[in-house]
Amino acid sequence: MIQSSELILNPNGSVYHLNLLPENIAHDIICVGDQNRVEKITQFFDSIEFSQQKREFKTQTGMYKGKRITVLSTGIGPDNIDIVMNELDALVNIDLKTRQPKTELTSLNIIRIGTSGSLQPDIPCDSFVMSKMGLGLDNMLRSYLIDTISNPAIENAFISHTNWDLRKGRPYVISGSEKLEKRLESYKIHKGITATAGGFYGPQGRVLRLDIQDKTLNSKMDNFNFEGNKITNFEMETSAIYGLGKLLGHECLSLNAIIANRALGTFSEDPYKAVDELIAYTLDKLIG
Repeated sequence: MIQSSELILNPNGSVYHLNLLPENIAHDIICVGDQNRVEKITQFFDSIEFSQQKREFKTQTGMYKGKRITVLSTGIGPDNIDIVMNELDALVNIDLKTRQPKTELTSLNIIRIGTSGSLQPDIPCDSFVMSKMGLGLDNMLRSYLIDTISNPAIENAFISHTNWDLRKGRPYVISGSEKLEKRLESYKIHKGITATAGGFYGPQGRVLRLDIQDKTLNSKMDNFNFEGNKITNFEMETSAIYGLGKLLGHECLSLNAIIANRALGTFSEDPYKAVDELIAYTLDKLIG
């Protein structure tokens, strides 16, 4: 039995942070960072059966053209993803009354819709990026046993290419779901490696008043190429979703609207439009 200190439940039996019961979520889940983006997606639903919010975690479940879908805000960063992925898994794969893992496990479809900055000049603002792999620079996933799911060949190539300082931890590389990739791909989509940072400023090479450990990291990431796979963009959630999803047995894929091009120093003239277009694209692919 999983102890109450390890799997914390609210008085009504819901998981602690998300404040959800198993019946509150669908098999297909769209994750967004911003809680205000939840209703930007569910406004297109035919009906909403459930709505809940605790802290930055806002959840709505409803029907879109005959398909039951949950939309959930995660907040920002790998630490939040650790909470979201473990509690979503607990909802479907742990009996919350007996606190015992189930013998028959459920695999969820988890699709992240996010915003990101491109590292490649040929991936312009307002385009879409599908993450074939997540490159984790955050070190959160190293708390788990990931050697069976990571890609040491790409990790070693990246460490060598960037002269990575291992005092920051060893980067990890995890693939996304091939099943969801086939389901959501089209000629409009750029594909590549998405780098996931543990912060927004220094960890992504931004300098305000504090100097950073490697001022040239972004330029080295720009020209990293492993067997044709380039680093397309930088954000703060994808590799953590991919890693925990793989370990827990869920299908996970990350899609990003590119609102900035770091290589060219440009920013989208209408980032909200780019996100809306990615939302419409994703919803239509999910019902297809």
